[in-house]
Amino acid sequence: MSHTILFENIDEPGLNTIDVYRRRGGYEQLRRVLSTMAPEQVTEELMASGLRGRGGAGFPSGKKISFIPKVNVDKYLVCNADESEPGTFKDRELMQKSPHMLLEGMVIAAYAAGATKSFIYIRGEYVEQADIIDAAIVQAREAGFIGENILGSGFDLSLVLHRGAGAYICGEETGLLDSLEGKRGNPRLKPPFPANQGLYQGPTVINNVETLATMPHIIAMGGAEYAKIGTETSAGTKLVSVSGNVRNPGNYEIELGIPSREIIFGLAGGPPEGREVKLWFPGGSSSPVLEPKDLDLPYDFGSLQEAGSMLGSGAIIVVDDSVPVVDVALKLAKFYRHESCGKCTPCREGTRWTVSMLERVDSGLATPMDLDIMASVQEQIIGNCLCVLGDAMAMPIGSMVKKFRAEFESHIEEARLRNPYGGAEPDPDPVLIQGAASA
Repeated sequence: MSHTILFENIDEPGLNTIDVYRRRGGYEQLRRVLSTMAPEQVTEELMASGLRGRGGAGFPSGKKISFIPKVNVDKYLVCNADESEPGTFKDRELMQKSPHMLLEGMVIAAYAAGATKSFIYIRGEYVEQADIIDAAIVQAREAGFIGENILGSGFDLSLVLHRGAGAYICGEETGLLDSLEGKRGNPRLKPPFPANQGLYQGPTVINNVETLATMPHIIAMGGAEYAKIGTETSAGTKLVSVSGNVRNPGNYEIELGIPSREIIFGLAGGPPEGREVKLWFPGGSSSPVLEPKDLDLPYDFGSLQEAGSMLGSGAIIVVDDSVPVVDVALKLAKFYRHESCGKCTPCREGTRWTVSMLERVDSGLATPMDLDIMASVQEQIIGNCLCVLGDAMAMPIGSMVKKFRAEFESHIEEARLRNPYGGAEPDPDPVLIQGAASA
């Protein structure tokens, strides 16, 4: 059975306005929560739903809220809308078409966590979406859904939209917090974790746009009912962004656990005529690549992890047999080299060095031994950085070298035959130089 929750009538004209959203029952779950439920009851419903974070880590959302200490200090809710993972564009559509769904989910989550101050940290390039959310915040505040004494409940919540400046690292939750505080967006050492010491050193819940937008629907359905959708360990629906060599790229809402082939071929139309899938990223550019033999895997957190990859942000990037694997690896490594904040050595030096090695491969200067060294360096990066940016490059690069070793080696040989000097000019013939000098 197919379920559409977040994308149900998502293209309805005017859905970004509060009037249309409320006509469809918007903010009714917030009203119900504030009038009939204690914060602990909301958290229990979220835990019962089995909802896992939709931003990449897949951590249980209700459990994350439950970690917030019950102490009398300022608590914060932060929406991570810095959607910068290559291949991911689902949150953009949600914010653009149904911003009030996000706002309602934020107020519900803040109430459950006891947070009285909230922020949306949105990617700097999302100018249009930020303007839409700004307008929605004004509408929600005027209608009494944000601000002081919301719906007469005695619950207060301020909400601020903060625009980023185009740094991928600020999508990492602690880098985001530093940026919100006006500092350079560098990841923090953990522990302490944001739940105990986050924004302005206060207890902080950080959730992704899709995660928060799902919360009103969980309250409406009931956590136990929502948990019946999907699989036992991957409950609910998931928005997936499909891009690359497919006929129908775009965002789709799927029930977790359906075969990956059904997404890539059934929804996205598969690769162009005459082409075959060479490899695919199941969870954005930072996920280890999978092969055609993996297309029948269930698309859920556990199955993809068992296969050696991850669901991540839900961005499926398809690469067909017309694209050299070295080109994919080099583009990916250059992106992460550029976006590394430079704070820790394994990431700063590892990304730079990997690009240099892949350029050697591409020019024909490398040897098979270089591939062994490059694979070894990726292993040394993983797990040794302050945040996962280094891992985000090392995991897919390592998987490509392992699974497409033969293509890397043939690429080196072909490049060497095309250009025996590896792109450099040959040394001048000393006889010709001497003859020219005597003349």
